[in-house]
Amino acid sequence: MVEATWGSNPRFSDGTSYRFVRSEGKTFPSHRCLMPATEFHMTVKDRRYRVRLDDGNFFYLAGVWEPPMAGYPLAFRIITVAANAEVSRYQDRHGAIILRRQVMQWLSKTDLLETPPARIFVVDEIPNGPRQPALVL
Repeated sequence: MVEATWGSNPRFSDGTSYRFVRSEGKTFPSHRCLMPATEFHMTVKDRRYRVRLDDGNFFYLAGVWEPPMAGYPLAFRIITVAANAEVSRYQDRHGAIILRRQVMQWLSKTDLLETPPARIFVVDEIPNGPRQPALVL
């Protein structure tokens, strides 16, 4: 594992650091990476939700990395796909899920960027209260 900044180098865009990249029409032939996760979070209006795999396993979010350039550190962006049935009730997209058994396929350039099937996720509302600081990878 390596430490990297989440978001693209703003010097090479319109001054904004993009944290996500859409999968449609792209193949990502190089600079692929994985972010281990046990869940991801969504915020809809004033409510927060936690999304986990229904079997309780951890998974990976598919990503692409950018080398350090012009004083900006090593960085990554998460690749997104259209949301599956459980998540689409809350938002249109989510990170591309790579299951543990698919790690080597993703890293060896197999195209795995598709919407997961229905009933793979459990979505729970997170009660209001103090937030845990985000983990920086």
